Amino acid sequence: MFDHLFTNAVGADGAPLELAVASGRFAAIGPALPRIDGVQQIDLGGQLVLPGLVDGHIHLDKSFVGDRWHPHRPARTLRERLAIEKQELAVSPSIVERADALVAQAAGFGTVAMRSHVDVDATTGLDNLHAVNAVRERWRGTVDIELVAFPQAGVLSCPGTAQVLDAAMREGAQVVGGIDPDTLDGDSTGQLDVVFGIAGRYAAKVDIHLHEPGLGGIEQLRRIAERSRALGMQGRVAVSHAYALGEVGQAQLERIATTLADAGVAIMTNAPGDRPFPPVRYLRAAGVEVFLGNDNIRDAWWPYGNGDMLQRAMLLGYRCGFHADEELCMALEMASGAGARVIGLQGHGLAVGNEATFLVLDAPNAAAAVAGVPCRRRIVRRGQGAVDATVS
Repeated sequence: MFDHLFTNAVGADGAPLELAVASGRFAAIGPALPRIDGVQQIDLGGQLVLPGLVDGHIHLDKSFVGDRWHPHRPARTLRERLAIEKQELAVSPSIVERADALVAQAAGFGTVAMRSHVDVDATTGLDNLHAVNAVRERWRGTVDIELVAFPQAGVLSCPGTAQVLDAAMREGAQVVGGIDPDTLDGDSTGQLDVVFGIAGRYAAKVDIHLHEPGLGGIEQLRRIAERSRALGMQGRVAVSHAYALGEVGQAQLERIATTLADAGVAIMTNAPGDRPFPPVRYLRAAGVEVFLGNDNIRDAWWPYGNGDMLQRAMLLGYRCGFHADEELCMALEMASGAGARVIGLQGHGLAVGNEATFLVLDAPNAAAAVAGVPCRRRIVRRGQGAVDATVS
C-alpha cells in the first residue's frame, strides 16, 4: 500500500514519471503507476523531479551569510589572508548563527547533505568544530553534514596542530584534512604521515586541500594515491581543488588519472573562476570520481556564492564548455550522486527503497535545469511537506 502517489512529473530525461511513497521511502517509480483507492495523489503539474543536491565541499565556519555585507579586502599572501579572515570573523555573529543561516539557505535550494571543512589548529583549538557540530545536530534529519577537521594554518608549520587534529576525531569529526604538504608545511612526508596516521587510528576518511601547482602538484597527488592504495583506503580519500590536474600536459594527465583511479582517490572541484582546474570529462572517463562543491561562500576569501548546488553545476558546465545534454547532466550528477558516494550518504537518489526526498522544478528536463537554474523549487522530504522555495 502507498501513502502518497506523485503524478504528472517528468524525470531527468524529460520522460513521464510517477513516484509512489510508503513510510517515507520510494515504493514504486515508473511512467504510469496504478491508482489505488484511498492513496493521496499529488499532481506535480508536469514539472521536473530531481534527487536532492549534495555539496561536497563547504566551509560553514567562515561564511558571512546571516551577517552584514563584508567588502572584500585584498591580500598578497596566504598568511595575510588568514590574518584578515580572523579580523573579520572577530566582529561577526557567532559561528553557530552564521553556519545555521548558511545551512538553512542551502537546504532551501535543495541540498540534503554536505561535507564541511572546519578550521582546527593549535590557536583555534576545537572551538569552530564544536560550534559547527552543534549546527549539524540542529539539522540532523534534514541535512546530513559530514565534518572535516581542516588544518588551515598547516600541520607541521603550526606546532601542536597534529594533536588538535587527533582530538578533533574524538570530538565528532569524521574526516581528517590536510593542506599543501610541500608549499605550506615544507615536508610532504611528515604531513602525510600525520594525516594518514590519524585516519588509520580512527578508521576515518581523508580530504586534502591541494593548491600546489604543475608537476609538483602532480607528484603530491601520486604520493597521496600511493598511501591510499598501500593502506587499503580506496574510496575513502579525496583531494580538493587539485589545480595541477588542469596545468599539465596530456601525457602527465593520463598517467596520474590512471594512478588516481586505481587508488580510488576522488577529486573535488568548485570550478574556480580565476585559474585552471581539473579536466572533468577526461578524469571521469578514466574512472576517477569527480564531485562538486561550493567551497567558500561569501566570506573573507571571496564575496561570491549563495549555497545553491544547482547554480554551481551551471558554473561548472559554463567553465567546462558543456553544451550537450549528456554533459549538462554530468554536471548535475557531480552535484548530487557523486558527492553522495564520496561522503557515504545512504539511500540517496530516485530509486525504489531510497528515502523519498526530491526536488520539483519548473524545467522540461535535467539539462535545462542546469543551464537555466530555475528559481522556484519545491522540496519533498521523505514523501511529505512539499515546501515552496524561491531562489533569489
